[in-house]
Amino acid sequence: MLQRGAYPAPRAAALSGVPLSTVHWWARNDVLEPSISKERIKLWSYADLMGLRVIHWLRQAKTSDDGAAIPRSAMPAVRQAVSQLRELDMELWSEETGPNVLVDRAGSIHLATAPEAEAAHRQRVLDQDALNLIAPFNVGRARGPNLVTPRPLLRIVPGKLGGAPHIHRTRVESEALSALRDGGLQTAVIYELYPDLPRDAIDEALDLETQLQGNLAA
Repeated sequence: MLQRGAYPAPRAAALSGVPLSTVHWWARNDVLEPSISKERIKLWSYADLMGLRVIHWLRQAKTSDDGAAIPRSAMPAVRQAVSQLRELDMELWSEETGPNVLVDRAGSIHLATAPEAEAAHRQRVLDQDALNLIAPFNVGRARGPNLVTPRPLLRIVPGKLGGAPHIHRTRVESEALSALRDGGLQTAVIYELYPDLPRDAIDEALDLETQLQGNLAA
């Protein structure tokens, strides 16, 4: 399956919400190697972002609604989930929409494009036993954003701009706007440089990048 998205380690960590040190450790120890490039400049795919979330969630001990301890999932379940993620059809994601992707504790991946979740192999999944890999994902103080709509006026599309967050229906990446701010430009000046962009969208892009930078410092 063609992999889409191309994220260096800091970006993969910031978007997934998984600590950068953990992303590096998993890559070195064959827990989750980057699927786009394993060379000197390692690059993780969009599916890898979800894979990072999968591994963290499955390998954590949990507590059920009635207070019973739930042991962490075994590594075969983790490997199964990562393998299924990499087989997902990235054409399902577009500028307008993308499916929710869930993982259950057994490591099975499910697609939810309607109120009820439907598995990739056409089985049903119980919500209380699954994690939505697209929804915001928090690890400690880090807050990984929604991986389809990180903000109402922003989008992430695996096959567009290398999977970079961007202003909806444009090719303006949030990271490019943040670079202008980090270079010393005031927000008012950025508005003037992009007169055709809604100011609310620029504000959201800058807010997202502040969140992602904070994840790397968490």
